[in-house]
Amino acid sequence: MFVFASAFPVLFFLFLILRKDKQQEPPKLLLKCFIGGFIAAVIAIIIEFILGIFGNTLEGDFSKAFYTAFIVAAGTEELVKWFIVKRLVWTNPEFDQHYDGIIYAVFVSLGFALIENLMYVFNGGLHVALMRGVLAVPGHGFFAVIMGYFLSLAKFEKGSQRSRHMVFSLLMPIIFHGLYDFALMYMGNLGEKNPMLSLGLAILFSVVVIRLWVVGFKNIRKHLIKDGM
Repeated sequence: MFVFASAFPVLFFLFLILRKDKQQEPPKLLLKCFIGGFIAAVIAIIIEFILGIFGNTLEGDFSKAFYTAFIVAAGTEELVKWFIVKRLVWTNPEFDQHYDGIIYAVFVSLGFALIENLMYVFNGGLHVALMRGVLAVPGHGFFAVIMGYFLSLAKFEKGSQRSRHMVFSLLMPIIFHGLYDFALMYMGNLGEKNPMLSLGLAILFSVVVIRLWVVGFKNIRKHLIKDGM
């Protein structure tokens, strides 16, 4: 039951992304990307453990939340996922349409999310699966949509525009992921110490989630149009 609860939102998001692709990608390449997400998760866990040791020396709720959200979580996870995506598909001849970058990035990111989901759900129970299915899995999915969007722009451009969009393919997911985690972590650190600030962070979190979904769907639509789909 825990495995199904962890896997279902991942598979459902992948289905929604794949069904929009009129020129289907090779199953072997998609599987390679998905398994690449497993590898990314293992690498990220090791790096995050090491970085977390340094985080324990920080003082203050803000500093701890900022470091954990932007450096330990968002920075590490998005960098590792970005590296895996680029390593697997950048020179592959199957990467021949703009929407392909989004598909490949999502498969890596949701392979990562599946491993993360299993860990959290086995530790926290089915109510954790529900919360993560609604928020964390789509979050990882749309971070990847943004990554893949800019990666595809870089793929089909040259010169300064390629370099600019390559940077954005890593930077923008880190910013969204960092803000998402920061709002949650800072609220958790505050507890009931500052209700007004906690309310502000809850509003920030809601804005980030809504904006993430809006930008994600907009980016999908843009690349589908570019590919004539």
